[in-house]
Amino acid sequence: MIPRLLEKYRNQIIPQIQERSNLKNRYAVPRLEKIVVNMGVGEAINDFKILEKCKEELALITGQMPVIRKAKKAISNFKLREAAAVGLKVTLRRGRMYDFLDRLINVVLPRIRDFRGVSDSSFDKKGNFSLGISEQTIFPEIDYDRVSRVQGMNITIVFKNTKSSEESHELLKLFGMPFQVRS
Repeated sequence: MIPRLLEKYRNQIIPQIQERSNLKNRYAVPRLEKIVVNMGVGEAINDFKILEKCKEELALITGQMPVIRKAKKAISNFKLREAAAVGLKVTLRRGRMYDFLDRLINVVLPRIRDFRGVSDSSFDKKGNFSLGISEQTIFPEIDYDRVSRVQGMNITIVFKNTKSSEESHELLKLFGMPFQVRS
């Protein structure tokens, strides 16, 4: 089954961008390459059960088992040893990527209290978009009563065939990303 957002991209967004940018080849149109979800779990140094619980929650949110990230260097001030587990990472591609982005835009972001839109200054030089979420409880897959501790995460949306952040911004806007309105 084709994800709803992918179908919208193929049938509506590609022709719109081709018309605006005078592109003849549909493969030259900017597109999503991957979505990376990172969760830093620094408290896992003392208690490995925290990391396991966060791993379960991130797997529920993304639909894919996360990879445990380990520290590259030892830092004595943080009581961190080399190769200690400090975070989790999931890289989403293809159908799961579009499903996750669809849920993020249409379900998760509207559930944030006092949400006024996503900042449009979160693009890097290559046009990739990064978004920080302060708690995992805004995802409908997470049962609020079973959460032992609130955990934040970073979501990075990586684009392909973009020359600037304006192209990425336009593509996300066509997907339905709610950006802040400047007054």
